[in-house]
Amino acid sequence: MPDLQSNRVAVYLDFDNIVMSWYDRVHGRNSYSRDRQRIAENPTEPEIAERLAAATIDVGAIIDYAASFGTLVLTRAYADWSSPVNAIYRSQLVARAVDLVQLFPAAAYAKNGADIRLAVDTVEDMFRLPDLTHVVIVAGDSDYVPLAQRCKRLGRFVVGVGVAGSTAKSLAAAVDQFDSYDSLPGVAAPEAADKETKADTAASTSRRRKKTDPTAELLRRALRLEQERTDEEWLHLSAVKNLLKRMDPSFSEKGLGHKSFSDFVKAYPAIAELDESTNIVRVRLNPAL
Repeated sequence: MPDLQSNRVAVYLDFDNIVMSWYDRVHGRNSYSRDRQRIAENPTEPEIAERLAAATIDVGAIIDYAASFGTLVLTRAYADWSSPVNAIYRSQLVARAVDLVQLFPAAAYAKNGADIRLAVDTVEDMFRLPDLTHVVIVAGDSDYVPLAQRCKRLGRFVVGVGVAGSTAKSLAAAVDQFDSYDSLPGVAAPEAADKETKADTAASTSRRRKKTDPTAELLRRALRLEQERTDEEWLHLSAVKNLLKRMDPSFSEKGLGHKSFSDFVKAYPAIAELDESTNIVRVRLNPAL
């Protein structure tokens, strides 16, 4: 098993690509192209606002997935951040210590706008930071195939993340490991997200989000990611804690009022089960989930 403590991970997000691809995944092929003008002119128009809300990207799901491979040493997202459809994510990304790389508006939607800048930065980082072990590319364009191949030739483990149905097969084949955004822990199925948004008003959605326990979601996501990584049902409690700390360095069970990490896990019986029958404490995701 690889030593996750020594793995050092760099993450590069073609944010325009993932936003547009997920919008099409939720609303149907070429939906973003059809709605682009209306989005640019007035993203708060009720119908457009509803469609954007239904296709919201879970930034945390992507960052947490990347953290499951090791310590994140840099994370960059490339987009025209003056565009309203991207600007709504700025606070989330900054909160996760993501470096926002501004693309010039004229180039943001042009072919290869983000591709070239992202590729140049990635190769430069690999020579500048020789201790990088993993490169995570969040995109779906086949133009990233040469980048993935170059990263592999330079000895890095390359992970690809893209939206199902919008990712080039050649890109998925070029990386060492590929996972669809749709399958990441915490990401709702497109149909479910669409129905939920149509059923609720913006006010009720806001209230529902406030009621969500972010710590419980963090634990749930950590358990799912570790189970997927190890392909084991029962996990070492220490491994789950290490992953959770990589996902959220500010996490502290004592700060949440628990004497130990096992006490913290016990506070969420609907999410996790503990096995303390041996010297090695193990935990698993509640089978009911």
